[in-house]
Formats: sequence, C-alpha cells, structure tokens
Amino acid sequence: MPSIRRPYGPAFAALDLGTNNCRLLVGTPNGQGFRVLDSFSRIVRLGEGLHDTGALNPVAMERTLIALQGCAARLARRPVIGLRAIATEACRRATNGVAFLDRVHQETGLKFDVITPREEAELVLESCAPLLTGGAGRRALLFDIGGGSTELVWVRTAADGSSTLSGYVSLPVGVVTLADRFGTRGFDPDGFAAMVDDVTARLLAFEQIHRIGQEIRQGEVMLVGTSGTVTTLAGIVLALKQYSRPAVDGVVLSREATAAALDELRLMGRARLAAHPCVGPDRVDFVLPGCAIFAAIQAMWPAPSVMVADRGLREGVLLRLIRAERVRSSSRPPYRGRQGSMAREA
Repeated sequence: MPSIRRPYGPAFAALDLGTNNCRLLVGTPNGQGFRVLDSFSRIVRLGEGLHDTGALNPVAMERTLIALQGCAARLARRPVIGLRAIATEACRRATNGVAFLDRVHQETGLKFDVITPREEAELVLESCAPLLTGGAGRRALLFDIGGGSTELVWVRTAADGSSTLSGYVSLPVGVVTLADRFGTRGFDPDGFAAMVDDVTARLLAFEQIHRIGQEIRQGEVMLVGTSGTVTTLAGIVLALKQYSRPAVDGVVLSREATAAALDELRLMGRARLAAHPCVGPDRVDFVLPGCAIFAAIQAMWPAPSVMVADRGLREGVLLRLIRAERVRSSSRPPYRGRQGSMAREA
C-alpha cells in the first residue's frame, strides 16, 4: 500500500482563550519558526461583565462555546500531533471559570490549561524573541494589552540574540475591563483622560522596581507592543486600506507617529471607528480603552519608538510544542525495521 505523504510535515496547534478573543493557530515546523497552515480568530467577549459580578455570564459563555465548537471542527479536519489550549485572565478570575472549562471539555473535547501570569509573560517573550535579535538596546520592555489584563515583560537581550526575562507584572486592567467600567465615557475627552490616569497609577509600582525610565533616557531600551491596539495604531500610521499582518509585524513606529494615530482615532467618533477597516464594528467598544492603556505606557516610558508585534500567546505555545517535539525526536533511537534487527542479532 503506498504511503500517504503529508504536504507540509507534522502539524501542531495552539488555542488561546482570552477575555475578549478566541484564537486558534495551526502550523508546521519551518526552520527556526513555523509555516501557518490554518488560523482562526473571533471576538467572543468572554469577560463581559466580569468586573461587576466576578463571574462569567451565560450569554458570554454560550457565545464562546459556539466559537470553540468551530475550533474543534477545524481541528478534526486537520489532525495534529501536538495541541495545547490555554485560558488566561477571564478564567483565572471568574468564580465559575473552571466549571465553564469543564463544560467546554465535555462538549468539544478541548481541554484547557488556565495558565499563570508568569507563564503568560514567558509565552509573550517566546513569541517576540525573534524580533529582539539585533536590537539597538540591551533591554526591551514588552507589553501585551489584553481583554482583562495587560502584561509587562522586562527583558535583558544579549549579543548572541538570547533574551532573559528580568521582571514581569500582570495588571488587572484590559480593554474589556475598561470598557465595562467607563462605557461611553471613554469616547469623551474627560473620560479618556480618566482611563489614562487609572492605568498610569497601576504602572508606577513596576517603574519604581525596575527604573525603566532611567534606562530609556540612556537610550538602551526597545519598546515592543503586541496586541490588537498596537496593530490598529500601525494600520492607521501606515494608512492601510485593509489590515495586513506582513505589513505590520516588526514595523517600528516613531513616538510622533503613534501620538498622531492616537489623536486620529480619538477624533473619529463611534460611527467612523466602526466603519474603519482596521477597527470594525466588533472592536469599536474596545479600541479607545486600548488606546488609553497604550497612551499611559508611552507617558510612563517615553521611548522614541515602538516596535509592533502581530504575534502573541498562541505563537509562543506553538513554538514550545515544536521545540518539545524536536527534543523528543532527537532522543528516540533510529528505527531500523525487522530486517535490520535480525541482521544485528546475526
């Protein structure tokens, strides 16, 4: 019987369930990275109302379950040799988070790990590490603006291209939590300023511990942002008619350019934001809360530029799965078949 050849080699999959989004990525090893075979992303707003109630609400859970059933169907059509599904802030905080993930497992077969803030920071670094090689600074500050939290990762970069996590924090504030708290006030100048002040106060402790501002003044820090907020700002700066990951991932934007993009987004108003190709109706409630978090980060750490990373947790998970499989493969003895075994015995 002829063997069936895989067109791209073994496939691995990473599934990331956050406060706002459900994302699936399927890839196959390609050099030091991977080739994308399939991807899926949907805004599910799992953490909607979590700030007020402390629990996931039934409508949000149903919405998320439908998206995860779609992910399970996609995975069934493309068998993978390695899969990891992770859940973050919403399921960490919600009193019914574990119960919801148990239901997901029963109805879809997908088993999620609720990861710690430390692992979340490590996965952000894992995915962004290739962008840090050859950087001008010996330090990098990564930030990931999520739905229910914002991760800050303070990194030391070495001449050989390696990166070491020096410090991290997971702030319990993201685009969904700010949208829930401020509502339509976030579209007004005073409301936007209040969101910025709220986030700025939360950044102070991390600055006091690591003195990042001092190193920025010495010109030794690379600022790297990974989130829908940062990629949206890049789309505005680059005047993209439709979003393009290759155009955005790894691009470096000046402080002046991002400040102008922030102003442009704030002046658009709800209707124009909903119609913009880099925002859209599903994200209209979250773009200005994200901009407020970004503005607070830039005010606290005024680096001359920011690098945009269209990558995140699922890319970090996929890279780890591929690396682990390579380690397992290298430790297995070569298979010689029945004839080779008999020959050794003779």
